[in-house]
Amino acid sequence: MPNLILEERDQRFVLHEMLTIEDICTGPFADFSRDMFDMILTEAGKLAHEEILPALEAGDRQGCRLENGQVHVPESFHRLYKLYCEGGWISMTNSPQYGGQGLPEIMRYASWDWFLHNFAFFMYPGLSGGAAELIEHYGSEEVRQKYLPRMITGEWGGSMALTEPGAGTDVGALTTRALRQPDGSFLIKGTKIFISAGDHDLAENIVQPVLARIEGDPAGTGGISLFLVPKYIVNDDGSLGRRNDYEIAGIEDKMGIHGSATCLINFGDNDACYGELLGEERQGMKIMFFMMNGARMSVGIQGLSSASFCYLHALQYARERLQGSALADFKNPQAPRVPIISHPDVRRMLLTMKAHVDSMRAMMYYAAFCQDRARVAADQDQYDRWNGIFEVLTPICKAYNSDIGFRVCESAMQIYGGYGYCREYPIEQVMRDEKIGSIYEGTNGIQSLDLVGRKLGMKKGACFLALLSEMNATIAHCSTLEGITDLAEDVQAAVNTLAEMAMYFAQCGRQGKFMVPLLSAYPFLMLMGTVVSSWLLLWEAGLARQRLDVLAAATGRDPAAVQEWAPGLGDDPAFYAGKLASARFFIKNILPGIQGTVAAIKNEDVTAVEIDDACFAV
Repeated sequence: MPNLILEERDQRFVLHEMLTIEDICTGPFADFSRDMFDMILTEAGKLAHEEILPALEAGDRQGCRLENGQVHVPESFHRLYKLYCEGGWISMTNSPQYGGQGLPEIMRYASWDWFLHNFAFFMYPGLSGGAAELIEHYGSEEVRQKYLPRMITGEWGGSMALTEPGAGTDVGALTTRALRQPDGSFLIKGTKIFISAGDHDLAENIVQPVLARIEGDPAGTGGISLFLVPKYIVNDDGSLGRRNDYEIAGIEDKMGIHGSATCLINFGDNDACYGELLGEERQGMKIMFFMMNGARMSVGIQGLSSASFCYLHALQYARERLQGSALADFKNPQAPRVPIISHPDVRRMLLTMKAHVDSMRAMMYYAAFCQDRARVAADQDQYDRWNGIFEVLTPICKAYNSDIGFRVCESAMQIYGGYGYCREYPIEQVMRDEKIGSIYEGTNGIQSLDLVGRKLGMKKGACFLALLSEMNATIAHCSTLEGITDLAEDVQAAVNTLAEMAMYFAQCGRQGKFMVPLLSAYPFLMLMGTVVSSWLLLWEAGLARQRLDVLAAATGRDPAAVQEWAPGLGDDPAFYAGKLASARFFIKNILPGIQGTVAAIKNEDVTAVEIDDACFAV
């Protein structure tokens, strides 16, 4: 059976040849090794092929149902959830003190790369793991001991309840209240909507982190606190007590991720909804963003995993589907039919998809690696550098990859033609499932405002400059490698443009032209995502060029004629040649598009805010 989830050779290339992740096997990661990492990913691939992929279509067809206040998930998810929990996949990065494995972040992301094509299923253990990390980071030792051991094993689940009917992106407008009780607990009252995995029958208890305002606290985000609201109250001896006073009032009928229960929850209709404060009062948004950042990165991996899945399926289909004749024979009606991969436009789409998948994987893994390098940093300066780069990349990982991921799925459907639009093939489901990525965990417009309004200027621009310095170091190295010097020059020009546009936005702010960066925030984010992608692809091309030169020298072959090399060398020549092709195609065909974005931004046109509302439609 062909591997149609991800290109395993590419995963190992990014991890070991590009990032050399074994370098972080020190400090908190001293007990790990490359062999252990590879073994974990082998098991991830086995679980993905044997269990997660087969549940994809079944979960979509069956969906979720609400009966007597209890959500029932697709039947295929029950065995899968049990195996997922038994494998320890929920607790990969949790502290061993509470039953976790203490693995680096990059291993979690690399494992998720195998899993997240089935995002509807992943929601359940994924949100449980995120809630557990939140409790581990901000909970008292008593709270940790109370919840973590069973959440880490998956015996208990978790979610996060932020959104309200009148307070979606504008979280500060929430109306959910918390009434202080004499024993220090709180009674929660309010309604939350769009709560992914808000209820299910996979775990016996579900712990909801809920944003609410303590009565008397100020309006806005500064007055919000965070509370843990379990489905069943936990007794002092750890057993489950009464059903807490909240009701699953409905589950959404959605375009995609049908196997994921998106819940409407009413808290405290009977004035008896128990909640306990997590962290400090009025620090709810700060605490929740810890979990939210993890969720945003998972959305980026969703974009990557969906794109990888659709690309590999489209590639296989293009190799097998016979239609039309070769260009040289197009006038001959008797000419044999050829696979559609022979046709120029199909090849253009496939190489576009490949280049995007390659760059998305490198981006997501690099961002995770920055988190890990911060954890093993020798001093505060190094910690600030790597953590700062991660902070700058987070909105790009979420927004750029979710949007590009959807476009790759769309291109896959185009390659399938009419069959891609039919449920006979999986592309239409994965495309539907991926669309939500640009909407939840903060819309992509919000991500762009975070990038432009906060991340570029973080620590007086030091974090952004640190990222630029990493890019420039790669470019300097690649400019010395024969065969890709022109690519290095193009990427250097793009990085210079990126720096110039950041300065341009700062100048607009000083001149009071605030609407220019606000209106241009999303185009700028996509511009920056394109530049970052070109840098990472150049980095990969530099490694590929060097590897091919070594192989050529060792075997006496012409490094420019990889297709003629003997099969005895294995797949490496074709793989590295593919890396060079991805980089060249992206840098020569996609990267130049940023110049149109630059021109549009510098026009400083603010028609979108000046047009009268009545003029949108009469």
